[in-house]
Amino acid sequence: MKTMELNRAVGPLREYARAHPSQPLVLTTKGKPVAALIHLDHADWESVSLGLNPKFIALIERCRQRAKKEGTVPLEQVKRNLNVADMTRPRKKG
Repeated sequence: MKTMELNRAVGPLREYARAHPSQPLVLTTKGKPVAALIHLDHADWESVSLGLNPKFIALIERCRQRAKKEGTVPLEQVKRNLNVADMTRPRKKG
């Protein structure tokens, strides 16, 4: 990960995006991160927008805390309850 003070980032944005395509560029002010420039290879708009949405992030965190507190139902039990076959096993031919 590369860092740069925000007041030093005076070049065109495209130059920074092309300079380090394999790692994020974190912009800082007085050493504290304020923004990041990252490549979004293999990402779609929905994933990016949800991943940056504070309400969605809060919802996920609440769900994780609830699961930690109350526990979860094993996947095999869910499949049995729904009468769903295990899709990971190869099907028999014939």
